[in-house]
Amino acid sequence: MESKEKIQVGGQAVIEGVMMRSPEYVSVAVRKPDGKIVLKRDPYISWTKRFRVLGLPLVRGGVILIESLILGIKALNFSGDVAMAEAENEKNPKKNPAKGSKLWTWGAVVLALGLGIGVFFFLPLFLTELTGVKGGVWFNLMDGGFRLVFFLAYLGLISLWKEIRRVFEYHGAEHKSIFAFEDGRPLTLKGVESYSKHHPRCGTSFLLVVMLVALLVFMCLGKPQELSDRLVRFFFIPIIGGISYEIIRLSGTRFGKKFSKILVAPGLWLQRITTREPDDRQLEVALVALNSALDREVGTEVEIFPHS
Repeated sequence: MESKEKIQVGGQAVIEGVMMRSPEYVSVAVRKPDGKIVLKRDPYISWTKRFRVLGLPLVRGGVILIESLILGIKALNFSGDVAMAEAENEKNPKKNPAKGSKLWTWGAVVLALGLGIGVFFFLPLFLTELTGVKGGVWFNLMDGGFRLVFFLAYLGLISLWKEIRRVFEYHGAEHKSIFAFEDGRPLTLKGVESYSKHHPRCGTSFLLVVMLVALLVFMCLGKPQELSDRLVRFFFIPIIGGISYEIIRLSGTRFGKKFSKILVAPGLWLQRITTREPDDRQLEVALVALNSALDREVGTEVEIFPHS
């Protein structure tokens, strides 16, 4: 591949669409209820590129995690507007669904973050303390076990939701498209359809690596005795995220593939839940988003939204 192709791209499945991110652009392609594809592209330079200190190893992981969260919220908000706009316009042409959709999206995100911290961070600690385990090693093993069980149960439950299964299909389309790009293949339906829907740098794999790294880090901190000990664990989350990001990043290099294969493998297995085989229409949406993020011709007629 040419050097210009040796760039990292990432993505996220959204409502009836895909968000793709390159070093210069963030593009969101969404299929409207009438079958047309809507495309929105915004120029974007990562904070890790704009501020050198934020691009340092172990620091950049937390920064990129925050960036991804913000961009993901915006992409979900846009896809929700597109998916709901036609139905809302039919019911009430004078109503602006975007305003209500944005408020609902940000409210849902705040609620989800609060529940996530409570369920995946403090509740495992509380349940572990109820068991009466004394030793620091066993305490942290049980704490990590509870956290893993909650995570797997959460994924299993949401996978039963029909709308989420559609998102998982777009997730598979995102992975296939990125795999083809990284392999230097043409970004066409024929070029991507044979690739796997399981990608080692997926967010699902990242979350699982985070849990394993958290287990090791918390073991070093010992058993929490006071409230301050619990708060210290909370403030270690950015460090855990940074270490996890470096492991995932290492998995994409020739040097690190063997080293990180063991840690990444469970995440690939977990993607059997979080990704599903996409159809050609979903692959087409992912390719539109990826080609747009790479500043290429999108290869199909789309409705272009002006950038923010």
